[in-house]
Amino acid sequence: MHKMVFGRALGLLAVFLSTSVMAQEADHYTAVSKTAMSITGDVWMDDFSITFQNDESLEFSALVANHFVVDDKTVAASVYRVKDPADPELQNGNQLCGNGAVSYVASWALGDGMTAIAVFTGKRAPKSDEDMCALYTYEDPE
Repeated sequence: MHKMVFGRALGLLAVFLSTSVMAQEADHYTAVSKTAMSITGDVWMDDFSITFQNDESLEFSALVANHFVVDDKTVAASVYRVKDPADPELQNGNQLCGNGAVSYVASWALGDGMTAIAVFTGKRAPKSDEDMCALYTYEDPE
């Protein structure tokens, strides 16, 4: 009996530690644009999720594209499908999109150590920045 309880406790500890390590491995992006500072705050992002400064997060189900059109130019980007679309309430009662559940998140380098993160609603993966409901700018992790 004691071995079974101890085994379960060790299993739960392993799950907790692996979750903590994954959260620590996400890249930290510092909010730079006024919209990012007032709505998302800093974010932590990897290939699995994005977590906002108030600890709300969106989990990704798939990377659906590795390029994206910004201002009529194709750029290297990561476009993720959100596993459970939502429009989380973030800082100061603001929502991430404000126009419905966020179903896709795209990120790309702006140069000079900056990254853009755009959010989208809709059933189809975005191919450009044309239909984004919000754009946020961050300083890249060091």
